[in-house]
Amino acid sequence: MVTGELRSKVDRVWDAFWSGGIANPIEVIEQITYLLFIRRLDEIHTREERKANRTGKPMERRVFPDGMDDTGRMPRPYDDLRWSAFTNRSPQEMFEIVGEHVFPFLRRMGGEGSSYARNMKDARFTIPTPALLAKVVDLLAEIPMEDRDTKGDIYEYMLAKLSQSGQNGQFRTSRHIIKLMVDMTAPTPADRIIDPAAGTAGFLVMAEEYLREHYEDEIFADDAKRDFFNTKAFTGYDSDAAMARIASMNMLLHGVEEPVIERADSLAEGHPATEDYTLVLANPPFAGSLDYETTAKDLLQVVKTKKTELLFLALMVKLLKNGGRAAVIVPDGVLFGSSNAHKSLRKMLVEDHKLDAVVKLPSGTFKPYTGVSTAILFFTKTSSGGTDHVWFYDVRADGFTLDDKRTPIEANDLPDVLTRWQNRDGEADRRRTAQSFLVPKQEIVENGYDLSINRYKEIEHEEVEHRSPEEILDELDALEVEIAEGLKRLRGMLATGKADAA
Repeated sequence: MVTGELRSKVDRVWDAFWSGGIANPIEVIEQITYLLFIRRLDEIHTREERKANRTGKPMERRVFPDGMDDTGRMPRPYDDLRWSAFTNRSPQEMFEIVGEHVFPFLRRMGGEGSSYARNMKDARFTIPTPALLAKVVDLLAEIPMEDRDTKGDIYEYMLAKLSQSGQNGQFRTSRHIIKLMVDMTAPTPADRIIDPAAGTAGFLVMAEEYLREHYEDEIFADDAKRDFFNTKAFTGYDSDAAMARIASMNMLLHGVEEPVIERADSLAEGHPATEDYTLVLANPPFAGSLDYETTAKDLLQVVKTKKTELLFLALMVKLLKNGGRAAVIVPDGVLFGSSNAHKSLRKMLVEDHKLDAVVKLPSGTFKPYTGVSTAILFFTKTSSGGTDHVWFYDVRADGFTLDDKRTPIEANDLPDVLTRWQNRDGEADRRRTAQSFLVPKQEIVENGYDLSINRYKEIEHEEVEHRSPEEILDELDALEVEIAEGLKRLRGMLATGKADAA
């Protein structure tokens, strides 16, 4: 988490843009991301140079090629386009280099036909003055970006400002909730992971961090696995062009060289290829609805509805290979909605596939952005059933207050969620009064496939032993006698005092 002096430094960067005339928060984060991306490219190139100098071998990965930049009217050596070079120039010259040479270089960096190239073709340098660019560059230079965790926290903090602005309904999923979902699904180096509503790629970044933490030696010691990690392991779709660009750079900033990040509507005709993925991680939009005409017909065959949350669930089932698993955040209405679409979708998850778990989140989890109550569904695609029991967990605290401020607190059920999930065999004897318990499939069927935890949770009423009326009356009688005696003594004391005074 970004706190103290570091938070102040990041805030000063943001404030500089606002005072410099850029008030659109998406534009601000885009321009910051471009500059951080340029800085990261220089760091990668410098690391490769040092490795080549140390080993005496040619550079394996040259970010900035030899020769001259021939895209502008003033050709420059590619080395001049590096962060470490242009940041030492005058504001006017730096402004010219970034606008006329660095951005054209960024737009043509990706391989022909790559998702990076498609996303970056519209990248524009919109910082209006040399003075603002110089100020922002100086502020960014003060922010440490070397440590992977610190860098991730800083970037997440800046992305959070998108949500705080409420711009276009772009609400970021909290990092600790994403981490829980990733830890519970436990990605492996063989997984092909997709988020069909990727936003800034928070789920994909967390999955990448999980794989590095648990399998780094295995992945990067094998050329084939390293290539898979960098090119095919991560896929994200978002209908917003700015989000797709930010997601592409976010993944590259985290060390994934060629992820598949596409600007596209996942629910429209021509949505992502089906049955190619082994893990879906997502928090799809669930505010609003779609017209049937814009929605893929094969999804409507699964569930005929305009509700985006139901259509995304249908899409996720189609995206997965048999054996593939999903973790998806849904509004509570999905769990108990009474429409035919709601019921048929829940029945499909329970009967046709394997519904593994329902983790109920506190109602303030997504404040201050929305107060909608939510849950996380975990399921495995089987196409042949397999649901025997469904594991429920009622999260009451997630480490933050449940008001708009979301201040960190000690109370946090999420570690217990993960521990109990990893030891579900031990949950069989848990009573329904506990926070977690198993519910057999047959009971869910008998309840019309209702998946709300309150349908199955038992409320334990503490038994209170009341005294008999006679005992209470006796006590009142004794109190009255005691009061009368006290009053008698008080009157005596007053009478004695008057006599002494006379």
